Amino acid sequence: MTDSTVDMEQEMTLNSGIAAFEAKHFVRAAELLEPLAEAGNAEAQYRVAIMAQNGLGMVENRLQAYRFMKAAAEAGLPLAQHGLGFMYLEGECVDKNAEKALEWFMKGAEQGLQGSMTTIAMMYQEGNGVEADPEKAREWFHKAGFDEM
Repeated sequence: MTDSTVDMEQEMTLNSGIAAFEAKHFVRAAELLEPLAEAGNAEAQYRVAIMAQNGLGMVENRLQAYRFMKAAAEAGLPLAQHGLGFMYLEGECVDKNAEKALEWFMKGAEQGLQGSMTTIAMMYQEGNGVEADPEKAREWFHKAGFDEM
């Protein structure tokens, strides 16, 4: 098999795995996506992390959830950066660390992820892990596309 044939097969497997994930067929999604996640595919890592974190289609595995979410986030996947931010913010699968949470939300925000911008705004509005700053909260809500809050 040529490299392009292997790439096409992996792409088809990824697309099938994502489709199974979206259809909530988590056991099938895990079967398709876990090998791709282990091979370093960020899209697969992100979805396997969610399944492992919540015990969807597999036994709950907080370490695997954190490992894959972090790998996908470090690979630059905005949704994984947001997901890792929430893991740190809530202390899920990892020790609570608001500073690291903000760092990962910022990375997602830099890539235009509205959810990350909104979360940063709420952190500043509520003083959640950061010093409350109504002006910064307003700025972030505005960046996220909200008018006056």
